[in-house]
Amino acid sequence: MEILDLMKKRYSVRSYKSDEVEEAKIKQVLEAARLAPTAANKQPFKLLLIKTEGIEEELRRIYPANWFTQPPIIICACALPEQGWTRRDGKNYTEVDATIVMDHLILAATSLGLGTCWIAAFDLEAAREVLNIPDDVLPLVFTPLGYPADEPGPKKRKKIEELVRYDKW
Repeated sequence: MEILDLMKKRYSVRSYKSDEVEEAKIKQVLEAARLAPTAANKQPFKLLLIKTEGIEEELRRIYPANWFTQPPIIICACALPEQGWTRRDGKNYTEVDATIVMDHLILAATSLGLGTCWIAAFDLEAAREVLNIPDDVLPLVFTPLGYPADEPGPKKRKKIEELVRYDKW
């Protein structure tokens, strides 16, 4: 599949089948994340794979939508700020790095027929408590991972002319 076709195919899945995801597909998705570029190639992230079966109620403390726990797996991309690259002005890039990692993971999942949904509007303290995430680790974004049980709707995107400036602001 061509990359732009893949990007057009990706959508925020909000209904999942309970079908198990094959281990080979999970490994491919994780490999795509591993290959993602990070500042100074420091790879200051960890991916937390969570099996949803039997802990759905606890997981809904993190994000309350029922579809969040429908698939067999949820993945959380966590930033490790102390391990990341910092620009001269003090900007630490670990959040950017973990975001790129999740983007690679989501596109790989789409290419394998899997569904995902970028979730940043989660309860940080609940995530730390439910998943036992230490204070020096920043849970940044979650995605369910499974087979879609819905169909994508139309995508609303701005025109390129509204998003791009040339040469100077």
